[in-house]
Amino acid sequence: MLAVTCRRYGPPEVLKIEEVARPTPKDDEVLVRVRASSVTSGDVRMRAFTGAGIFWLPMRLLFGVLRPWNPITGMEFVGTIADVGKGATAFRVGDVVFGMKIGGANAEFLAVREAGAIAPKPDRLNFEEAAVVPFGALSALEFLRDFVQIKPGQKILIHGASGAVGVFAVQLAKHFGAHVTGVCSTANAELVTSLGADQVIDYSKTDFTRGPGIYDAILDTVGGTSFSRSKRVLAPYGRHVFVVQTLTQLLQALWTSMRRGKRVIVGFSGGDSKEDLLLIKGLIETGRIRPVLDRTYRLPDIVDAHRYVDTGRKRGGVAISIGAAP
Repeated sequence: MLAVTCRRYGPPEVLKIEEVARPTPKDDEVLVRVRASSVTSGDVRMRAFTGAGIFWLPMRLLFGVLRPWNPITGMEFVGTIADVGKGATAFRVGDVVFGMKIGGANAEFLAVREAGAIAPKPDRLNFEEAAVVPFGALSALEFLRDFVQIKPGQKILIHGASGAVGVFAVQLAKHFGAHVTGVCSTANAELVTSLGADQVIDYSKTDFTRGPGIYDAILDTVGGTSFSRSKRVLAPYGRHVFVVQTLTQLLQALWTSMRRGKRVIVGFSGGDSKEDLLLIKGLIETGRIRPVLDRTYRLPDIVDAHRYVDTGRKRGGVAISIGAAP
């Protein structure tokens, strides 16, 4: 089968299209014939190995010290079940599914634990649309529910509201009954409004700390803010939650956890919950949330896709169309 490989860390040009062995599903796995995948901000950070900060060493030990342990890139997938392991009973050959697995999705075939983050594809989405759902939606759900601990009536400010995580964070926060203010560029203001944001702040024109709002929570999906500035508009006992963490934010989280009042929260999204993926699927099928597909690239154009995501200017997600061999 054809797959995108990353055999050393570096710029997009380290990526290659190679012929590799088709995986054989273990007893508790299913084999997915991949029709579409994606390139996320997480993919480009793992390829270049940037943004790990103080977690550089443990992340290297987890993903590969000198080179990635799993050379096949990609984490989001959509496709059809091609084979099932002896003990797998949840899916049958021919079922159309979508899901998330760290590593291996930018390939024609992918073996996935049937108990992992894999579920029937929402009928109302095509392959490319479904391919840009799991990473952003699961991350947004976990951070809002588990770290922000969002409640109806709360006021929340979302930085990076037009990104892969941000577009779902805006919609899910509204679904949970919050008043949402999204921060984005001029070009993306209309999009963020269409997703349900009650207010949009154009960061190129307005300093969010000088606006009229006081927020119960601030969710930074891109790592572009600081607690020292944000606390000016954070309510007493409010939470400033970071999706992308630095040493400073970790120390602030430790310090504020020992004090009463405003808090910094850092966390990680596992992205491997079947229950959460089924929840997201249901919200899509009922029209409560929707993906935002920016661009679609073919598998041979994977380097161009990584270059584009590296710019930090994408809206929502970037899909990779994969024509699996029979």
